[in-house]
Formats: sequence, C-alpha cells, structure tokens
Amino acid sequence: MLQLKIDSMTCNHCISMVTKTIQLLQKDANIEADLTTQMVNIDSKLSEEDILDALNEAAYPATIAGSCCSM
Repeated sequence: MLQLKIDSMTCNHCISMVTKTIQLLQKDANIEADLTTQMVNIDSKLSEEDILDALNEAAYPATIAGSCCSM
C-alpha cells in the first residue's frame, strides 16, 4: 500500500480526478482518499514512480507519506 499526501486535493471533484487518474493505469486499483487530511491510500501493482508521474501530469502533484506491506 502506498500513502500519498496531495496538497492540491481540496474538494470531492479533486478526489474523483485523482481516482480516475490512477484507475486509467490500473482499473482495479483500490484508492481511498481523505479530504480532511489530503491523504490518499493506494493499493496497486503500479510503481510509485508511475503513480506520481500520472498525478503530476494531471495537476495533482503528490509526495510519499508512507508505504507499508500488508500482512
């Protein structure tokens, strides 16, 4: 799981655009976004670099907040 901080994510439309951007690369990616904290959790087979590049291109630059392995 990859956890990202997206400071430019300020409304539900932003969440929708972030979700669509990632799902264009992997349809079955699991994305959970929290507007209050501007954090996004992504469970995907995509590389961190691919996700960050796609979000940057979509005008939602992100920074890695954390990553973990599911047990």
